[in-house]
Amino acid sequence: MSETVPLHLAGNNAPVADEVSLEPSKVVGEIPAELNGQFFRNGPNPRTGWSPHSFAGDGMIHTIALDGGRARWYRNRYVRTPLYEHPGESRFALAFDAESGRIDYRVTTANTHLIAHAGRLFALEEGGFPYEVTPDLATIGPYTFDGALRTPMTAHPKTCPSTGELLFFGYQLRPPYLTYYRASPTGEVVQTRTVDVPRATMMHDFAITRHHVIFMDLPVVFDRAQAAAGGPPWRWDDAHGARFGVLARTAGDDAPVRWFDVEPCYVWHTMNAFEDPAAGTITVTGTRVPTLWRGGAGDLEGGLPVAYRWTLHLRSGTVTEAPLDDAPSEYPRVADATLGLPHRYGYTTSFSLDAEPERSEIYAYDLTGERTAHRFPVGHTCGEAVFVPQAAGPGENTGYLLTFAHDRGTGTGYLAILDATDLPARPLAEVHVPVRIPAGFHGNWLPS
Repeated sequence: MSETVPLHLAGNNAPVADEVSLEPSKVVGEIPAELNGQFFRNGPNPRTGWSPHSFAGDGMIHTIALDGGRARWYRNRYVRTPLYEHPGESRFALAFDAESGRIDYRVTTANTHLIAHAGRLFALEEGGFPYEVTPDLATIGPYTFDGALRTPMTAHPKTCPSTGELLFFGYQLRPPYLTYYRASPTGEVVQTRTVDVPRATMMHDFAITRHHVIFMDLPVVFDRAQAAAGGPPWRWDDAHGARFGVLARTAGDDAPVRWFDVEPCYVWHTMNAFEDPAAGTITVTGTRVPTLWRGGAGDLEGGLPVAYRWTLHLRSGTVTEAPLDDAPSEYPRVADATLGLPHRYGYTTSFSLDAEPERSEIYAYDLTGERTAHRFPVGHTCGEAVFVPQAAGPGENTGYLLTFAHDRGTGTGYLAILDATDLPARPLAEVHVPVRIPAGFHGNWLPS
């Protein structure tokens, strides 16, 4: 990595300059005919070409449309937010009203994730409102669930496969620090509940089970004085401790949150969570780092993320925790149909702090057995892998893993389609495009 280019702007993390619509340049292999829809991926792409942190880049969505075994088109577009319309201007200056002391949550990068709910597509970033976009990536605008959303919205809401509800939260820098929401399958917010926490912490993700939500109150805290002095707003605080909070999904305002102390850590992303009523446990899986930013915003020496499991013992109030293995990885996913439910398989992508790692690997964790891997060729790297089930698949892992990949040799990108039941095998198909697709963050598959 160049000494003058920060990691988040180096290699395939660097932004691309142009919005394009084009046909794929070639297809290697055979696209499964049942994959009819679009694969989306969101990520930071600073319009000026520079940003102080990966969190600050303007959101750009990339998508490829598949239909009946054919790759129809590729497209990338910025999400048109106030930050896009005012390139290079301070987010704080645009969002903060000094007279009222309020923050305008329409001011957001919308650069982290993209999800579908109730017939709408949302580009998400945890510091602001969702931005609704169309399947061809035109920006409709900020969305507040008919005014029910009055806080930012997490970039990692969860859709319950049993009820179709959308469960999510928002955190703020002033009280109330944490608010939990539940929306119906048709998009109406049916529950809003404040969760009592002592201060603002950076809560990037959470987890759900069949009957509960699990919040993570971890030691990356908001430092108002540091932010007012122009420094990074978040810092590690050993004194804060770390704990998981369990709340019944439909609990009223007076229902308590039950907190479980865990070893200090930060968790960017959960894989899943599920209950075992007979054992009296809740199991949570995700990716964990021991510390984050302990020495400041540039300190990434707290350890690499690894897949991890916490078992909350509801009867004793204790927690058993341990890594699933020692391979650095991130972006955990499961089959959407198993979200919040007992499951066997989960997927992550290898992780490195090198801007140009040798290659990427996608890992499949069999939680009853071993880890298997798909190794990309040398010089090929990829991002988050999204599981798409086969229409009539007999098993939990019968389906495909889709991810955007980068070929460093050609400087271009492609959509890799892997067989989830035979992960070490060559991709079933590669849909190549004549442009680079930056590494980005998260995305989803939307069937036609």
